[in-house]
Amino acid sequence: MYKPDFRQVIADSQKVLDLIAKKDLDEQERRWVVEETVRGFRDHVNPGFLEYRKSVSTDYTAVEWTDSGATFEDVNGREFIDCLGGYGIYNCGHRHPKVLKAVLDQLSRQALHSQELLDPLRAMLARLVAQITWGDLQYSFFTNSGTESIEGAMKLARLHTRRKGIIAAVRAFHGKSMGSLSATSKAVFRKPYLPLLPGVVHVPFGDADIIDKLIKAGRFTGEEIAAVLLEPIQGEGGVIIPPPGYLKEVRRICDENDVLLILDEVQTGMGRTGKMFCYEHYDVVPDILCLGKAFGGGVMPIGAFVSTKEIWQEMTPNPFLHTTTFGGNPIACAAAIAAINVILEENLCERSAELGGYFLQGLTDLARRYNAVCIEARGMGLMLGMEFHSDELGYMVAKGLFEQGVLVAGTLVNAKTIRFEPPLTISREQIDRVLNVLGDVLENISKWRA
Repeated sequence: MYKPDFRQVIADSQKVLDLIAKKDLDEQERRWVVEETVRGFRDHVNPGFLEYRKSVSTDYTAVEWTDSGATFEDVNGREFIDCLGGYGIYNCGHRHPKVLKAVLDQLSRQALHSQELLDPLRAMLARLVAQITWGDLQYSFFTNSGTESIEGAMKLARLHTRRKGIIAAVRAFHGKSMGSLSATSKAVFRKPYLPLLPGVVHVPFGDADIIDKLIKAGRFTGEEIAAVLLEPIQGEGGVIIPPPGYLKEVRRICDENDVLLILDEVQTGMGRTGKMFCYEHYDVVPDILCLGKAFGGGVMPIGAFVSTKEIWQEMTPNPFLHTTTFGGNPIACAAAIAAINVILEENLCERSAELGGYFLQGLTDLARRYNAVCIEARGMGLMLGMEFHSDELGYMVAKGLFEQGVLVAGTLVNAKTIRFEPPLTISREQIDRVLNVLGDVLENISKWRA
């Protein structure tokens, strides 16, 4: 039977702490970091990640180590333009100085809250969220992630309506905890955990009429619908933009049938699509808004679900109905407050719209030129995707870009589509570099196919 040797643990942990404190590593230290990382993933994390990474980077040397702005470097000093953006968390860029300063300033005062006294930054952040959202959205509950935000929103919808049913969309991705996974649609993620939360049904994205019919059928059969849960743009589904008028019609149907509309803006929010929130493009306000990813400024994990005074009333008599130990902690709130400030002060929404249009035009031109490889480019703001004729082609493009210092990745529900979600601080010159590299990769693949 294994028994821990705490003296060895102290020595090993101190070695890592000393390494963290160093600004520069020598060759031996860099080699040790790579070897220890590979060993740790193989023996203590998940060896599947090693095989996934090797399929893209051809070896295991790409161990990330430092970042800044729109780029990061691996442990050997190789720089990458980040067009993945941590799946959409780096809207303010990597380690934005103002966000980083807010976190360090708060950390020097207090890291976590007592759980019993009133914590000021949670109150101040909640007020700011009410100020930047449309309509009557007023109250916020802060979480640690997007999937927790979805869980809370689904609970709140059931609590308020006293109904159980949730309508979600095919190709939706809302997270992988049990409740949010029930709304996520891809079978490969769902099958190992079935049965999931009862009462969740999936309908084609973009078809408002079937939502109306399901709500009415549920009322007739007694299996009534509490809420419709949608992404305003399906991110992991392949950057799928809804047809014109779709969200507006869903909003009307929900109002007509006294059903709540939950919008998952975990990936689309905080300026990603060229507006602070994607619903602004469609002139639609949800009853419950879910946030995550970029909400913490790319420095701290934090999410939120936000709703109106009327809907929040059920949470008021007993505020312990839904709680979290770390959600809304002071350093995470400090990061989110700084992120809101940076996005507005530096006009990152407008920047996303302008540079996104430029980037999308470049991707569209390449898709047309190499139409034997690409189907199309699409997106809004700096939430862009390029779809290929097969999964294999998508992987080849991602691998080719990686070899030339550009990081992208496929979407989790639609592997034929690779995403381009760089920090909103990316420069036009960096976009041009990405487009040039992508053109070379597509040219090489076209010659290989010929």
